Amino acid sequence: MERLCVILLLVSKTFIVDAQFNGFNCDANFHSRFPAERDISVYCGVQTITLKINFCPVLFSGYTDTDLALNGRHGDAHCRGFINNNTFPTVVLFSISLSTLEACGNSLVVSTAQGPNAYGNLSLVQIGNIAGYIDTPDPPTVISYLPGLLYKFSCSYPLEYLVNNTQLASSAAAISVKDSNGTFVSTLNLLLYNDSTYVHHLAIPVSGLTLKTRVFAAVKATNLDRRWNVLMDYCYTTPSGNPNDELRYDLFFGCDKDPQTTVFENGKSQMGRFSFEVFRFVKHKNQKMSTVFLHCVTKLCRSDDCPLLLPICGKRKKRNVSERTAMASDNAVMTAGPIITRSAQLNSPPFKMNSVTSALISAIAILAVMSMCFFFLSLSLLRGKYTPPTPLSGTHNPAFS
Repeated sequence: MERLCVILLLVSKTFIVDAQFNGFNCDANFHSRFPAERDISVYCGVQTITLKINFCPVLFSGYTDTDLALNGRHGDAHCRGFINNNTFPTVVLFSISLSTLEACGNSLVVSTAQGPNAYGNLSLVQIGNIAGYIDTPDPPTVISYLPGLLYKFSCSYPLEYLVNNTQLASSAAAISVKDSNGTFVSTLNLLLYNDSTYVHHLAIPVSGLTLKTRVFAAVKATNLDRRWNVLMDYCYTTPSGNPNDELRYDLFFGCDKDPQTTVFENGKSQMGRFSFEVFRFVKHKNQKMSTVFLHCVTKLCRSDDCPLLLPICGKRKKRNVSERTAMASDNAVMTAGPIITRSAQLNSPPFKMNSVTSALISAIAILAVMSMCFFFLSLSLLRGKYTPPTPLSGTHNPAFS
């Protein structure tokens, strides 16, 4: 009797587990547990970030797939995952597009690290870190017997890759500047505008900007101590979002400046301003459009020291900087773009008939119609005049036999 009770108890537990997993590809021996860190897999792809969560421990914990959502956005169906029951174990899939990575509350934090800049010198390289979490909602009660589930994820990309693929309007670099009172952090942004008022951001039509359109650019600092200004060391362009692209065109560097580039303000405030006329890269000659990315190597300098760091151009006397050491931060490469320009490709004009040609074609068409009508009319008249012979009637004459 005791053995029978044990068997019935095991069978009942099996039925309970089967009912709990409800036909999903789960193994009661491995998945009758609460979730662990190994239950989430993160794939940092070139276009999307894919998250796979082992669904079996989620079921065991008392939740369903609709309870899982990105960054607490449980009311948004676009922020939930979907079941894939064709694998073992069953998983919940989340797909995050790099072009809309902030749609469900994912964060993009830009940090800097030492690396080679466009000239091969060590400088600050920007890294974009995308992070977020998947969780379950808390019940609207004081207590709960369900464990709250939380899965964290993150992916890191070179910022120029994110700019190139998601076409972000601008990028930002966090620069730490040491001060006697400690350390403060400022944020720099390279932004593009339509005109010299620097109010309306650059609007690029679908067909691209026409060549020689003037674009206004600004490097702005926010949350920055007033003792510091923005200094643009040099700015250049590349056909790709990679600041280290071998193909590049300098807008201004030291005392050298592109003739179509005008620098309005540099090192005098917390904003550097300049403008340039857009162009196309010759390598895009077989394309209808050309992409231009703008890069500015920027630093922060103490307002009193910025004039010491600016180049002396022309015949002015060279300043003596040995008497005083100018205080400035390390360089940061700011990127904006892409600026899309359209090539001036000539299309053959549509054929247009003059009045003489049009009249001649109309006359030929009328004559052809009249000829066809005359032809059919003649056929009908001929049929009316022709009568078929009738057979002879009478008796047979033997004389003709």
